[in-house]
Amino acid sequence: MSTKTDPAASDDPAVSSAETSSLSGAGSSHTLRPVPPPLNPNLALFISTVGGLGYFPKAPGTLGSLVGLLIAVLPAWIFFGLAAATAAADHGASIFLSVSPWYSDPFLWAQIALALFIAGLGVWASNLVAKRFREKDPQYVVIDEVSGQHLTLLLGCGVPIWWKAAQPVLNTMPLGLITLHAALNWKYLLLGFILFRVFDIWKPFPARRAESLPGGWGIMADDWIAGIYAAIGLWIARAAGF
Repeated sequence: MSTKTDPAASDDPAVSSAETSSLSGAGSSHTLRPVPPPLNPNLALFISTVGGLGYFPKAPGTLGSLVGLLIAVLPAWIFFGLAAATAAADHGASIFLSVSPWYSDPFLWAQIALALFIAGLGVWASNLVAKRFREKDPQYVVIDEVSGQHLTLLLGCGVPIWWKAAQPVLNTMPLGLITLHAALNWKYLLLGFILFRVFDIWKPFPARRAESLPGGWGIMADDWIAGIYAAIGLWIARAAGF
């Protein structure tokens, strides 16, 4: 990734592009018109730096990964916390969902939708920021780490290993993601976090080559690949009974 810079200190394209040159020929001059800068990237900068976390002087990518981890676990933790409180208030009402014939997992589908949303938002925001400040892969852009870490946990623990899939308990459905029956516990959270950071820094094939993709795709794609490698590592750990 590129050397960390503050976009506020970058040359403003609106200023630099305002410099014009005259071309003389056949008794006439032609002035090169300035190219207008991209749209104001304030929102894109806020998103791509994850609210400013990317400006931390040390390990901004690690902070981005922590946000990705929280996104993977907080929704279900909040749900089950509120459901447990409601159940206690109702004197023992069930906090689980009914068994579905398809054993569908609403949390899994919600996390898939969230992963796609973060990925698309990251491509848009990082692309705009990279163009605005004329940097290929700014280090202060950490939305890619958020997306890659979230993908690690989604693929590595959200998709159950078929012979270890959770079985229905009483009137519950075999939820595959972050639930009381989940494969994801503190060991897998820690392992998934470490594996993603290792692969994100190492960038095994084709992650480093993916960086050459244009704009936001190049910024995001290498972290997606690192996330897939880390998810494979989680699958191996789960299969081995770690």
